[in-house]
Amino acid sequence: MKYEAALSELEQIVQHMEGGLLPLEESISAYRRGSELLKHCQQQLSDAERKIQVLEEGTLRDFDADDGAAQ
Repeated sequence: MKYEAALSELEQIVQHMEGGLLPLEESISAYRRGSELLKHCQQQLSDAERKIQVLEEGTLRDFDADDGAAQ
């Protein structure tokens, strides 16, 4: 899932939860989904930051998102 789509879905979940109209079980499910989306967005931002750091060093190198190390 792309960052923008995940962020948009997360924003919608927050709006629904802040509205206070969700039943308890739906609130719990929304919270879980929101947590997953938040982790996904944070990981994508972290990956992008590492890529930028590689580029700022003036060399283009392969980036392995699995271990976060530049080669």
